[in-house]
Amino acid sequence: MKFVFQSIQDFSADELSLLDSLITFRTVKKGELLLTENQVCNEIVFIEKGILRSFFVNHKGDEITNCFAFENEFMASFASFITKEKAEENIQALTDTKLQILDRKALEKLYQSSSNWQETGRKLTELEFVNLHKRMVSFQKLSGAQRYEELCKNHQKYIQLIPLQYLASYLGITPRHLSRIRKAVI
Repeated sequence: MKFVFQSIQDFSADELSLLDSLITFRTVKKGELLLTENQVCNEIVFIEKGILRSFFVNHKGDEITNCFAFENEFMASFASFITKEKAEENIQALTDTKLQILDRKALEKLYQSSSNWQETGRKLTELEFVNLHKRMVSFQKLSGAQRYEELCKNHQKYIQLIPLQYLASYLGITPRHLSRIRKAVI
């Protein structure tokens, strides 16, 4: 996690030492839920190793995958974390996953300790917004095949680890259509 923060901002040794003192660690087993719908999200996790997915259950009872997070990425129910309201989604480990965790109190302590941490929080929030915007635009402008190609380009080593139905749901297509796309790409 530290190297991600350092890539955004220059931190003093004391600022990084404070971060080290506030991070906790957790291992989540494949299939385990890190957060369930209607819980308040009180932590932001950084993935050391593994894959997480965020999903919700629609009115028909279908699981709709809205996000994947991979190694060296952050994951949270950001809306719940920010508003302190119940989450609308679930977060699940798709593989055995090693996490570094900053809970709400730790993050507040970082923000209170220096303007560097405040600015880093703002920059990460802006990046999250940009990523959300890009995902929304991709559904308006790109075909399912193009969205799959983009995912493969950015996360090729993980694609085979994600069950077909989760990938299809994330791409907004049927598993059958995804199978045809995969055959055409090979």
